[in-house]
Amino acid sequence: MDVALLRTFVTVHRAGSFTRAAALLGLSQPAVTSQIRTLERQLGRPLFLRRARGVTPTTIGDELAHKAAPHLDALVEIAERGLDDESSLRTLHLAGPPEFTAERALPALTELTGDDGRGFALRASFGTAEETLEGLAAGHHDLAISTVRPRGALLTATALCDEEHMLVAAPRWAERIGPAALRLKGAAALENLPVVEVHESLPFVSRYWASVFDARPAASGTVIVPDLRAVLACAVAGAGLTVLPRYLCAPALERGDIVTLHDPAVPPLRTYFLAVRAGTLAMPHIARAHEWLQQAATGWS
Repeated sequence: MDVALLRTFVTVHRAGSFTRAAALLGLSQPAVTSQIRTLERQLGRPLFLRRARGVTPTTIGDELAHKAAPHLDALVEIAERGLDDESSLRTLHLAGPPEFTAERALPALTELTGDDGRGFALRASFGTAEETLEGLAAGHHDLAISTVRPRGALLTATALCDEEHMLVAAPRWAERIGPAALRLKGAAALENLPVVEVHESLPFVSRYWASVFDARPAASGTVIVPDLRAVLACAVAGAGLTVLPRYLCAPALERGDIVTLHDPAVPPLRTYFLAVRAGTLAMPHIARAHEWLQQAATGWS
């Protein structure tokens, strides 16, 4: 069986689309289609069901992918090592949400980038959960940190840690509301306050309102900026209320730059998952980074 055909097949299986696979492989879509048809003729069985939006693997397609993918990944690893004989360092490609990756994962992993013979070079990229998991499945990343647990057998995920969300604002907004307003009025006490968020859909504020107040936020976003660190900076500057992870806003809370507006009995939580492609934990540098992040996460709060 032609290894090039298997590589194309695994890429289509991971991408879920001939079009996306062609882009990842640097081939035309007709070339990808032709290679898959050739492989299907050789096997005498269909590997994919064509849908209006992409393709779905058949049972034999899933079985072949699960058997072939780890070996193809290992071949890529061997090829990469051969390209860099002068260095003993392997390269670990990490992807995840920008704030959590920058504040939590990268500081932990940089402890493993030394020259003790067991370290690795580190390359990081940021993206949404969908982007990072798609990139992981396509082979662009070795590890992905995601707030969504991946589906299917080609990716495996381990719960890494939980993130507590807090409703915060600059002190002047807390003084304007008053200490008893939330107890008496609930979410209605916050209706006239400006909101700082990462997206127009208010994902953090909406999740908090649904979990704590069993309601939807009445206000729209006053300041929208797609990075939680910038959201924090705006909140400190007095732009309005926001919902942030505890780990990110704890220093500002300790300094008194912002204050908590509400302290629910059960705070909203969000779980982070550490995902890899099936079979890649057999590679020492990926396994070491995976284990190190899990150990580091036990001390995160």
